[in-house]
Amino acid sequence: MDKPSLHILHSESSLGWGGQEHRTFKEMVALRERGHTLELVCQPGAKLGERLTAEGFTVHHVRMRNGADLGAVWRMRKLLRQGRFDVLNTHSGRDSLLAGMAGRLAGTPLIVRTRHLALEITSLATYTWLPHRVVSVSEHVRQYLIGKGVPAAHAATIYTGIQAPEPVTSTLRAELKLPDDAIVVGTVAILRAKKGHRELLEAAKPLLERHPALHLVWAGNGPQYDNLSALLASEGLADRVHLLGLRRDVANVLAGCDVFALATHQEALGTSYIEAMAMGLPVIGTRVDGVPEVIEDGVNGLLVPAQNVPALRAALETLIGDAALRQRMGEAGRAITRSRFAVATMAAEMEAFYRNSLAERGHA
Repeated sequence: MDKPSLHILHSESSLGWGGQEHRTFKEMVALRERGHTLELVCQPGAKLGERLTAEGFTVHHVRMRNGADLGAVWRMRKLLRQGRFDVLNTHSGRDSLLAGMAGRLAGTPLIVRTRHLALEITSLATYTWLPHRVVSVSEHVRQYLIGKGVPAAHAATIYTGIQAPEPVTSTLRAELKLPDDAIVVGTVAILRAKKGHRELLEAAKPLLERHPALHLVWAGNGPQYDNLSALLASEGLADRVHLLGLRRDVANVLAGCDVFALATHQEALGTSYIEAMAMGLPVIGTRVDGVPEVIEDGVNGLLVPAQNVPALRAALETLIGDAALRQRMGEAGRAITRSRFAVATMAAEMEAFYRNSLAERGHA
């Protein structure tokens, strides 16, 4: 006998679009494809709401002014009761507090909080008292939450999945007028200090002198864009380190690279590494937070300590100088992505987690 489909409401108070919102979007689309009904409650103007509306989802708008917005709690309580949802899945701090209270008042059978970040938590209640269960995007984050008081039996790690990319014939090298023998090290990340672009530049500068064919390509925008642009100009490196700005054609950018490097200081998991691995690139990352769950040192890439310029330089030189190693690691990364980080796997594990948690709570 087929199991009944689930009616799931996601909540999100964030207005922007980043890795967290992208995961929620992919998860909702994939679970709908598995036969479930999913809806979103978000603030007016939220990017996630706009994108899900375009995909045909029902999106409810509730302004969430602050953590004490009882009007928002009341409206979401009414929504949950009228919709007879099986599951409420919250995401950011504010909606986890407000929607979590609404879910408790409405008697929603299962309330789940997803933790997407590797930052210090600011409200323990939104992980222990309000939700019945917690999902983390990496085992590192799960262990952190357990250490803060979340019962181990109530917390699960479900990795973020990505769609397998279509084959791409990249136009990147032609766009940048790179020589045929160019070796391209790519980075796709928001331009924030904690993403390590400055360390990457310091590590690469001697290599750029020794390897005339070496080029760095940085895709992304952010608060450090102007500072990095000025730095590259002052160092005379603007023709070797290419700032692309925000790009929608990430697969096209990655397909034009030989190596992916991100010297991040903090990362809950590292979806950018996974996307690069899916394109067959060897990856260089830092041994922080959830990154070692993605990069197996010496298998699909190289791990270095965060903010360690000499170690980062050595890793770059290793991969720049060994095409066979790049090929071998790239193939391993593609295989790891297919087996561990597929959207279909994420959706199946989320469904199983919802169903098992409902059964444990007597709502099978």
